[in-house]
Amino acid sequence: MLDLLDYSFMRMALGAAFVTGLTAPAIGTFLVQRRLALLGDGIGHVALTGVALGLLTGTAPLVTAVAAATLGAVAIELMRTYARTSGDVALAMLFYGGIAAGVMLINLAGDSAATLNSYLFGSIVTVTPADLTLITVLGGLVLAVTMLAAPQLFAVCQDEEHARVSGVPVRLYGILIAVLAAVTITVAMRTVGLLLVSALMVVPVAAAQQVARSFRGTHLLAMAIGLLAALGGVVASFEIDTQPGPTIVLAALACFALLAAGRGLGVLLARQRRRRLEST
Repeated sequence: MLDLLDYSFMRMALGAAFVTGLTAPAIGTFLVQRRLALLGDGIGHVALTGVALGLLTGTAPLVTAVAAATLGAVAIELMRTYARTSGDVALAMLFYGGIAAGVMLINLAGDSAATLNSYLFGSIVTVTPADLTLITVLGGLVLAVTMLAAPQLFAVCQDEEHARVSGVPVRLYGILIAVLAAVTITVAMRTVGLLLVSALMVVPVAAAQQVARSFRGTHLLAMAIGLLAALGGVVASFEIDTQPGPTIVLAALACFALLAAGRGLGVLLARQRRRRLEST
C-alpha cells in the first residue's frame, strides 16, 4: 500500500484529496443547512466554462475556473435576492449554460474528449506541484473563513429574518457562502471532478447528520468523513484503476449507508428495550 507514495503524481493527488476532503464538507454543511444542496452542481458547470477559457487562452485552467465559478456564484445569489427568478430556475440556467459553453469552448480549443473527461470526473495524474500549491492556499482560505465566521454563517443559514433583525448583514454573508462554494469546487475539480464535487459537499454532511446532535458536531464529523472518503477513494482508484471522482463519491455514500444503518439499528433496539420495560 505504501508503494503508491513512490509515485510523485500519487503524492500530489493525495495532497489534493486531503485538502478537498476537508474543504468540501466544511462549506457543504452551510449549503445543506440553507437548503442549497444543489448549488455546487450549478457552480461546477460554470467552472467548466472557466476551465475551457483557460485551455482556449493558454491560461492556467484552475485560475480561470476560480474566476468563472466565483462570478457564477455571485450571479445566482443576486438572482435569488433581487430577480423574480426562483432558486431552482436560476440553478437550471447555470446547469445548462455552463455545460454548453464549456463543451463548446473546449471544442474550439481543440482539446480531446479525454481532457474534458478529466475535469468532469477527476484525474489523479493531472495534479501538478503548482496546482497543489494553489489548491492548498485556496482550501486553507475557505477553511479559515468557515471557522472564523461560523456563527454568522450559521445564523444566515438557519433563519435569514432573525439574522437580519439581529444586525447580521445577510446579503453579504449569503454572497460569501456562494463564493466559498465556488472556490471549493475549483479546489476539488482535480480529484473529484466538476460533475461530482457537489456530492462530496453534501453526502458527508448527510452522513454526519445521522449521528451528530449539534450543528458544530455535524460540521466537524462531516469534515472527518469527507477526509476519509477522499483519501480512501484516491487510494482505491489507484489500486483498482478507476477514476478518483466516482470512487470518492461511492466511498462517501458507503459511509452514509453504514451510519444510517447504525442509526436505524439503534432506534430499533431502543424501541425494543422500551417495550420490554413497559411490559414488566
